[in-house]
Amino acid sequence: MSKKKAFALRINEDMLKAIEKWASDEFRSTNGQIEWILTQALKDQNRLPKSKSKDKNESDS
Repeated sequence: MSKKKAFALRINEDMLKAIEKWASDEFRSTNGQIEWILTQALKDQNRLPKSKSKDKNESDS
């Protein structure tokens, strides 16, 4: 699993409330929901970084 880095995020109060509700509906933490949203956006734009373990396995082949 990749290393996680903490950082401060400023977000509109109404947007945060909507994300908290969505997270609750999906049985995720608010942080987990934000990570999921960001991951989906990166996948949709083909910008998701390759995982280091996957890169290592591909170079071993």
